[in-house]
Amino acid sequence: MLNFKHLYYFHTVAKAGAVNRAAEKLHLTPQTLSGQISTFETRLGTPLFRRSGRRLELTDAGKMALAYADEIFQVGAELEDVLQNRSSARMATFRVGVADAVPKSIAHQLIAPGLLIEEPTRLICTENRLERLLADLAIHRLDMVLADRPLPPNMDIKGYSHPLGECGIGFFATAELAARLAGTFPQRLDGAPLLLPGEESALRAPLLRWLERQGVQPNIVGEFDDSALMQAFGGAGAGVFPVPMTSTAAMALPPGLLKLGETQEVREHFFAISVERRLRHPAVVAISEAARLTLFARPPA
Repeated sequence: MLNFKHLYYFHTVAKAGAVNRAAEKLHLTPQTLSGQISTFETRLGTPLFRRSGRRLELTDAGKMALAYADEIFQVGAELEDVLQNRSSARMATFRVGVADAVPKSIAHQLIAPGLLIEEPTRLICTENRLERLLADLAIHRLDMVLADRPLPPNMDIKGYSHPLGECGIGFFATAELAARLAGTFPQRLDGAPLLLPGEESALRAPLLRWLERQGVQPNIVGEFDDSALMQAFGGAGAGVFPVPMTSTAAMALPPGLLKLGETQEVREHFFAISVERRLRHPAVVAISEAARLTLFARPPA
């Protein structure tokens, strides 16, 4: 039977990232805590941590154990609330996985309507590579995966891709950088410093093909898996960067950025992937309807 004291010790160390910090919180010596973690790993038959410099990193087994530990302790907190009459009913849990290629601002706008449904809902949001999220979806540890591509056909997972919407791409830069780029769009991108999404992004390949068709050869100075980090570098003047042109795209950007131009020939797509052929989860239904009616609605001519 699982030792919940050991699970709590593991959870604390995983969150702290170091035995010393966790030991202070638990009022234990680091030696004692390390021994307890070793006993727990021996009991489970697999290492949960590996050392990286002065920090501890979770192994794949450790990441899985942490996800389960989070859920166990969240349910325990809910039980305590119910028994102490601070909550009349248990909140529904909505577990969403966000593929790391999906821009954070769009992920927020897409998911937010799922919290506005009538039933009180607690959101648990996880970001990871699409393949890992789909594996969690297959074992019902997630209710939905938000992705920039449909379910890959080569994955042995039963799931369904529900299109949420699509949009063109705009190119943004600081005013100072834009002033140095002569000509009209898209030729003014020729030779310009350009920031690109990483290889996991479905946007990258069609974007590069479009630039080639335009006869434009920018200077690629950065590649980013994290779109928010790409925008941070772009906002600091490191280069021009692409942005999906949803109905609220410009409002989500930091002030001081100028749009150099946009194209509808390159399209960014967004999907809700679920195990349901027909959407039934009320939060997912709300997300799908809001995306269609607002985020990806075409503006008036």
